[in-house]
Amino acid sequence: MKKTTRLPALLLALTMALSLAACSNSPGADGSAPAESQAAVSAAPSQAGENSAAPTGGEKYVVGICQLLPHAALNAATDGFKDALKEEFGDNVEIKEGNAGGDPANCATIIDGFVVDDVDLILANATPSLTAAASATDTIPILGTAVTNYGIALNLDSTEDKVLGGNISGTSDLAPLDQQANMIKELFPEAKSVGLLYCTAEPNSVYQIETIQGFLEDMGCTCTRYGFNDVNDLAAVTQTAADNSDVIYIPTDNTAADNTSTIADVIIPAKVPVICGEEGICGGCGVATLSISYYEIGHIAGEMAVQILKGEKSVSEMAIGFDTTLDKKYNPSICEQLGLTMPADYVAIEG
Repeated sequence: MKKTTRLPALLLALTMALSLAACSNSPGADGSAPAESQAAVSAAPSQAGENSAAPTGGEKYVVGICQLLPHAALNAATDGFKDALKEEFGDNVEIKEGNAGGDPANCATIIDGFVVDDVDLILANATPSLTAAASATDTIPILGTAVTNYGIALNLDSTEDKVLGGNISGTSDLAPLDQQANMIKELFPEAKSVGLLYCTAEPNSVYQIETIQGFLEDMGCTCTRYGFNDVNDLAAVTQTAADNSDVIYIPTDNTAADNTSTIADVIIPAKVPVICGEEGICGGCGVATLSISYYEIGHIAGEMAVQILKGEKSVSEMAIGFDTTLDKKYNPSICEQLGLTMPADYVAIEG
């Protein structure tokens, strides 16, 4: 009888011991994890931090970029803009990019897509992108870049670059045309006839040609305009300009910038030097330029975008921005082929 009565007691004691052990590893009355589990959880964030970046937090923005076509100057402006946004917002900005391949109609399609997506801001890189954006929305903030003169681009009464009001501002790629005219006379003092080569379909190219022609004629030069409609007649018009000019000037012209090899194939055999409105064109077919930095005007536009997105400024109160740092640069390869030596204060274009 004693043995039979002790067995249930032993079983009861064993059951109680197991229950106590189980309770020591179960959540407490307040729902907290037991001591061993809490240590594992507290260690987890430290381990995760070694393998992945912490969330950045903050507002998230969507920005659309419409670039007219891919060439060195416009690419640099887009890069500068994106870098300014990333420097401020990191991964909290989503950038949608569209390249129109040189077709203004494609600019309209790209911009319309941004409007449907209700992006927070649009960057219009080059004049056709800007005009497409201006036609598509009067509510989404628009910043232009690589636009020479906003008054001409938007068909405004004034051609001065200033605060435009409305939903548009941006940065200009206009270098001082009077100083570029001085450069022509400095490098080629004996030159009498200057050929002005430009695309007639680009209003800002026409503006630059009209302006620099006045400066050159005041210096005693004879200027002749050689306008081409598009790439199809570029070679023929360039040949005519080379046959009748001591030196050729090309403004910041997108069609020229995208077809510098066509121009180079004409002017190098003809031994006619070309002065260019910006570094990208000069690197392809010119001998020298007084150039702004397209990366810098893109970056300035990006800094403007940051202020708009953060609510620090309204686009309607922002004046057109400029790169005030100018560089005298030359193309070593073409200078060598034409037998020209540039002054010591000119910097060689790399690449």
